[in-house]
Amino acid sequence: MSKHSGPPGQPDQPQPGERDAWLPVSARKNRRRRVVLADPRGRGRVLRTIIELEEQTSVGEKLIRDLIRQQLRTAAVLGVGTLVLLGALPLLFYLVPAVSDVEVAGVPLPWLLLGVVPFPLCYGVGYAYRRLAERHEHDFVSSVDR
Repeated sequence: MSKHSGPPGQPDQPQPGERDAWLPVSARKNRRRRVVLADPRGRGRVLRTIIELEEQTSVGEKLIRDLIRQQLRTAAVLGVGTLVLLGALPLLFYLVPAVSDVEVAGVPLPWLLLGVVPFPLCYGVGYAYRRLAERHEHDFVSSVDR
């Protein structure tokens, strides 16, 4: 076995220099080789978009403004939803006084609903907002990289 042989049962693969050994010296020098550096499709547009973002052109500002608007809309929807849920509890106690008389393990239900429920609710809303904000940012980055 020579030092260039591959696995058993596979033909020997010549080294790049040995491959052209049979050609005359002038043909070896002039032999053309195709070199592919990157995929040419769509790369110019990505670079142009990134440059527009970095230089803060009007197109870049519009892209950033759309991202901020989307984040603000998400925050407003989740914030208003949380306020409606928490604001409805005192209204519920006022309109349905029988709920105020219910006790759970010796603690009045209004105390539990107003003292315990808001914390997991706010945590859940914060978690949902973080996930949605990351999704918006990921969509933004993937639209710029296209």
